[in-house]
Amino acid sequence: MPDNPIDLSDKRLCVILNLGSGSKDDDAFKKTIREALEPHCAEFDLRQTAHGGDIVRLTQQVVDDGFDIVVAAGGDGTQSAVAGALSGTDTVMGVIPGGTFNYFARDLGVGETLEDALDTISDAKVRQVDIGDIEGLVFLNNVSLGAYPHILKTRESIYRRWGRSRIAAYWSVLVAMRRLRRPMDLTARIEGEEKHFTTALVFVARSAFQLDSFGLEGADATRDGQFAVLIAKARKPLPLMRSALRLAMGFSAQDSDFDLILTDELTIDTPKKRQLVAHDGEKSVMMAPLRLKVRHEELKVLVPADGRNKTAEAEA
Repeated sequence: MPDNPIDLSDKRLCVILNLGSGSKDDDAFKKTIREALEPHCAEFDLRQTAHGGDIVRLTQQVVDDGFDIVVAAGGDGTQSAVAGALSGTDTVMGVIPGGTFNYFARDLGVGETLEDALDTISDAKVRQVDIGDIEGLVFLNNVSLGAYPHILKTRESIYRRWGRSRIAAYWSVLVAMRRLRRPMDLTARIEGEEKHFTTALVFVARSAFQLDSFGLEGADATRDGQFAVLIAKARKPLPLMRSALRLAMGFSAQDSDFDLILTDELTIDTPKKRQLVAHDGEKSVMMAPLRLKVRHEELKVLVPADGRNKTAEAEA
């Protein structure tokens, strides 16, 4: 399906705002959104929640109410929850970044600031994009097993004490690495072939922007509709911590730090059946084997009508 321009004047648009994302002034945030969008839509609504677990239900209700566009205002977890409810439907998704990293918004090029994102929505075209699926759960940026889900647990406690920031997020990586005790054994099955690994971290990426930011290979493959599956060669805390620091500084060498698999479908099995899985900054307990696949062109999203990448322009 080709990119299509969109006219808000005959569209019903609803913003879903996660009050728990980021550290913004919620009242000012809502006022800016309403003033920018409401005058241009056939109908405008804004629905909010402070509980991330309510996002899917809210989105499904908005779709049932007949809205044409659902705008997700929040971090990557919020974006994933909304995308999961909209995938495979005719309802179009808009993106307003409101979290710590905002990889999905940056990947789409809709802009990293509220103002840029609102400009995109006001002058947008529709693009169909690929999304990731793990056991029926949609993800937009990445899923991981091993060390990273435990990093998220550590990050939550650091956020509660020191507040949300990128520095706090990076610090949580180092704290969690120090607590790592043992690697895991896993089997990756791809097109009938099995590969066996012992590793402390598996990272399945869908975000080209995130891979480029970390200095990792595989970004072009994700743009072409594949996963970049990175399996850490380090098995113990100290070498894994070195890899994490190289990533943070942009000096990671894929050949020395990770094995790389490129595919649009795979199964990961582990002897321990209950696995804590991180997905777009959230975490869930899932049962192995874990089936992952790319769902091609399953989500309709708004991107700049003129084809500009506002993320790249802002960082130039």
